Amino acid sequence: MLSRRRLLYLQLGLLLSAACSGQDVYIPDKFSIGVVSYGEGARSLDQYTRFKEYLEGQLKSIIELEPALNEVKALEQIQRRLWSLVFAPPGLAALAIADAQYIPLFAMEGAVNLRSLLVVLNDSPYEQLGDLNGEVVALGQRGSATGYYLPIYDLYGLTLKEVVFGSTPQAILDLVDRGQAAAGALSKEEFEQQKSKFDAQRFRILHTSAQTIPPGAVLIGPDVDRNRQVEIERAMQAAPPAIISEAGYIANSSAANYDFLIEVVKRVQPIVTRIRQQPAPLYEEKEGQV
Repeated sequence: MLSRRRLLYLQLGLLLSAACSGQDVYIPDKFSIGVVSYGEGARSLDQYTRFKEYLEGQLKSIIELEPALNEVKALEQIQRRLWSLVFAPPGLAALAIADAQYIPLFAMEGAVNLRSLLVVLNDSPYEQLGDLNGEVVALGQRGSATGYYLPIYDLYGLTLKEVVFGSTPQAILDLVDRGQAAAGALSKEEFEQQKSKFDAQRFRILHTSAQTIPPGAVLIGPDVDRNRQVEIERAMQAAPPAIISEAGYIANSSAANYDFLIEVVKRVQPIVTRIRQQPAPLYEEKEGQV
């Protein structure tokens, strides 16, 4: 992966070479691909290496892979429109479409109907959502559909002792495991992947969201030239099956409808203005309320 400094040196070198020879030179476009790595770093980038190289060859462009540790970091990049292409989990996809005018291209592989869970220790006394009133709950990062928006939507009306945040699904389970949170929010798929890292039967599911959400999507930035958008979409559709599988998108699909998830985000946004208070009321502040 070329660093920005190396990219600048390369472009300057080409320009100087052209100036000395008196010939025109083609300076390739630069695109960035954003992914959420959840702390996996190089391992996460490896998944997209062959896709990046393929796209560079098809577009005759320089492409950089840029991992973000979690949804908050990714959201910062999206809001500033710094990523040309994004492999986005569903919550991030909804925000990118609604707030930053990113355009969905393809659905990503994964569970078709994702659900959010609230999990507790197996021997805890909690039996229903209302039992969490006055307790500490661990949520994911802003931008996560299953770790942040849906659980807040489901917990509406409660006043929690405190809301704590985990940067990754494993971090959320760690908080519950250590007794620092009574319950933790994550997707069913994430729970199945992470629970084996703890003692068998350590956790149980307290609540499963009634609403399902679509899988993630590959999005293209609004500042990418329209002709380039078409080239990128065609190149991704025509990529070899092995490269498509590694990158984790479905080439013969269109992105799912995110209207419901966008509505959930809008419903939750006025609630979370006080989410870092102690206690944390998960409902709107009434007019004139202090």
